[in-house]
Amino acid sequence: MNDRKFVNQYQPQTLYIATVLLYISAVFDFLSFTPLLMVAALLMGAAGYGIANELRWGYSLGLAVSVFRLILLLTLYGTAVLGFPLILTLMFDVAMVALLAHPQSREYQRIWFK
Repeated sequence: MNDRKFVNQYQPQTLYIATVLLYISAVFDFLSFTPLLMVAALLMGAAGYGIANELRWGYSLGLAVSVFRLILLLTLYGTAVLGFPLILTLMFDVAMVALLAHPQSREYQRIWFK
């Protein structure tokens, strides 16, 4: 029997939603066909899989890639990020970082992740 999963509904709500957001962002980044974002998409997919399977590297990778995407977005677009289409991307990126950096997520990964 295969114990590997893509989402883990038994994790805290913060990690579960962060995993789903990592997968959604990975799909949209990959479909952008921008080389840098395609690499980030592959890393986000791997991070989501690692978090769902309670692997410490998955959590670290997810947090690192989420922060990288947020910094990249703010660096490339500056204050234009507050305009309509980009503000949605900003909201998803901030939510991903906030969910992964939440004390409940950090505590769970510190105790249960391998």
